[in-house]
Amino acid sequence: MLQLSKSNRAAGAKDLLVILSDPAALRGLDLVRNDRQYLLEQLKEDRPVAVCDISGRLVMVHLVAKGDREHRQEMARRAGNAMALRLGDAKREEAQVVSLQDDARLTLALVEGAALGAYTFRRHKTEKQPRSLGKLGVVAPEVNAGGLQELADVCECVYTVRDLVNEPASHLSAVQLGEEAQRLGKEAGFSVKVLNKKQIEAEGMGGLLAVNQGSIDPPVFIIMEWKPKGAVNKQPVVLVGKGVVYDTGGLSLKPTPNSMDAMKCDMAGAGAVIGAITAAAKRKLPVHVVALVPSTDNRPGGRAFAPGDVLKMHSGLTVENLNSDAEGRLILADALSYGERYDAETIFTAATLTGAASRAIGTHGSVVMGTAPRERFAMLHEAAAETFERLAQMPFWEEYGEELKSDIADLKNIGGPYAGQITAGKFLARFTTRPYIHIDIAGTAFLDRRDHYRPKGGTGVGVRLLYNYLKRRAAAQ
Repeated sequence: MLQLSKSNRAAGAKDLLVILSDPAALRGLDLVRNDRQYLLEQLKEDRPVAVCDISGRLVMVHLVAKGDREHRQEMARRAGNAMALRLGDAKREEAQVVSLQDDARLTLALVEGAALGAYTFRRHKTEKQPRSLGKLGVVAPEVNAGGLQELADVCECVYTVRDLVNEPASHLSAVQLGEEAQRLGKEAGFSVKVLNKKQIEAEGMGGLLAVNQGSIDPPVFIIMEWKPKGAVNKQPVVLVGKGVVYDTGGLSLKPTPNSMDAMKCDMAGAGAVIGAITAAAKRKLPVHVVALVPSTDNRPGGRAFAPGDVLKMHSGLTVENLNSDAEGRLILADALSYGERYDAETIFTAATLTGAASRAIGTHGSVVMGTAPRERFAMLHEAAAETFERLAQMPFWEEYGEELKSDIADLKNIGGPYAGQITAGKFLARFTTRPYIHIDIAGTAFLDRRDHYRPKGGTGVGVRLLYNYLKRRAAAQ
């Protein structure tokens, strides 16, 4: 993780990442006239980042973009990312951010973009690691140490989740995911309990057990809780994340090539809620939060559950399985039903649930839907705008639920050929009576090419979004 720290003044020998709102502020930098003029000429061309190489010392400047606050913040993040990549190419290990404007949010956005953009996953490479950006000092009177530390904590959680999503199934089983949650709980100060297969059987989690039937590895059910003294909410916010550590599609085997290659990412929803509760505990948010993760892999082994099977779920409802690749909703349904005991003020699911979600809006945002009141959705949309983890809200009309009626069971696990992201959400809504919000991150959790500070591979989407929601909830009293 990139180390962030406050600095008192710019060091003349260090590479600089500069943010300003007025080009005239460049006079505040110790630059010769020709170098300053060179930067000014680039800024006149409306470049997101102006760069001057001064005998090997890089000075990079971002002029705050025009537009609303969210747009300006996002452009600052992207500029920070571009600067971090330039430093990485130059094999720099340390640099300074210098703010010549007075908006702390914009300064922190640039730092955030640099921090998130500097991420790499090299755990399984055997060659010597190249030099990379490791330290970033921040010279900015408008930024306080607490705000910088908060950013560092949240970015560290995003790094952790990216690592988990990028980790192949050969190195991350459901049991190992539970162990990682326990490690993070011990480190950040929240409680973690991991139910084993016998305990899952005793709970009657028929969806989770069915999906696990084809695997040689046991399932787990992870229960995390952050319950600080003085929490503002009498009823907890409950986060539920899909923890399928690898998905072959089961007996409804995914076609190949390219459809199964990235399926180690099918636990990105689990990563999002693990990362969010870790960040909330690190920052000691006065919000009672529970996070639940049902976890297994989905394999076509000898006892794998089959299309046509009828499953008895934790809630007591019966489900006709018509597609073993629609397994995520089965394990989430058990978790939602288990979550009823917490009497949540709002219960969320985060999951790489449907290809329909990514086909609907691509990789630029996640889809969201549910039964929660407007004010809960409004708070989530505000968090999405602040973090630029954008959301497209889907209709949740009753007619979509009609598509899930089964001839032989209470319901079936797939709907018709259209709006699969919504019928999946409707399926899940049958398993909770609480105000409910479902976030389908299928298009945003894992990218096949870099998108600014969202790297190729695991993006860690959902951590910043959910943390920001919880922070807003804490402030709402």
